[in-house]
Amino acid sequence: MAKKDIRALSLQQLTEVFEEIKQPAFRAKQVYDWLWAKGLVDFSQMLNLSKDLRNYLEENFTINAVKIHELQVSSDRTIKCAMRLHDNYVVESVLIPHQTRMTACISSQVGCSLTCKFCATGKLKRMRNLNADEIFDQVVLVKNTANEKYKAALTNIVYMGMGEPLLNYNEVLSSVEKITSPKGLGMSPKRITVSTAGVSKMIGKLGDDGVKFNLALSLHAANDEKRNQIMPINESNSLESLAQSLNYFTQKTGTRPTFEYIAFRDFNDSIKDAQELVDYCKRVKSKVNIIEYNTIDKGELRQTTKERLLAFTQHLENNGVICNVRHSRGKDIDAACGQLANKNKLVSPELK
Repeated sequence: MAKKDIRALSLQQLTEVFEEIKQPAFRAKQVYDWLWAKGLVDFSQMLNLSKDLRNYLEENFTINAVKIHELQVSSDRTIKCAMRLHDNYVVESVLIPHQTRMTACISSQVGCSLTCKFCATGKLKRMRNLNADEIFDQVVLVKNTANEKYKAALTNIVYMGMGEPLLNYNEVLSSVEKITSPKGLGMSPKRITVSTAGVSKMIGKLGDDGVKFNLALSLHAANDEKRNQIMPINESNSLESLAQSLNYFTQKTGTRPTFEYIAFRDFNDSIKDAQELVDYCKRVKSKVNIIEYNTIDKGELRQTTKERLLAFTQHLENNGVICNVRHSRGKDIDAACGQLANKNKLVSPELK
């Protein structure tokens, strides 16, 4: 018989398993604590269990642990982690160090199906969704890397790696629950940001579910015609539908979304583009992060100039838009925003 994935069980289900083998309920809580609060992925290290019980778990259950295959360190101290999944697929996660915080950028899918023109991940085929425990493992591994390399605690998590989080809705929310639970890592949901390319229906569902984390929308144009050109998802999730779902989200959660806006040279960086963004921000209570474009192989878009970027941001600020310019980290190791593309040489799933 195939072993069961123990991390797919709730605490209640785990307790029922232990009752069947005449073990007290507190043993289930101990195992659950090892798995989620301590992030342990080896039954043999659960030392407050008897050897017989550890052997039973080893014989009947598996932990489909994610492992770091390769680390790359940027000149700016950013670290990209190639994560190997139990079935040999690979995703990438990034540790982004700042003076006052340590941020983990994590993935939610193997590849992506959205084909955004400015994103290297969008050129990959979507192979599958990640399970909640695989997302959780990325956080634990990046957290451990921050401690080992920089003697610093992980402070923030952004779901901005490979994949579209809202197309893996249930597993993403389950991972957030494990990360924020007192029985898990105990992180504040206000330290977590989920970024979406814009799935209107699921943004509304986030509101209905009353999520406590932050939401970011990859906007990049406040004009449907332009957004359609670089983000095909906009054809079925227009700016109008996104505005309605975002306002609903804010009404239900009390949290304003953040718009991510990459400024592309001679495409969306004019004063006219800035005014369209101002008008959109008047419709949706929000703040804006202007992001530096990071070139990708055979990319059609270009980074804007400092002069055009300054004029663009000044127009936003002069019209009352809260605006921050984010400079990319880890560009020299293809770890910056939009550059994750699994360029590391890992065994493919077909060769496992």
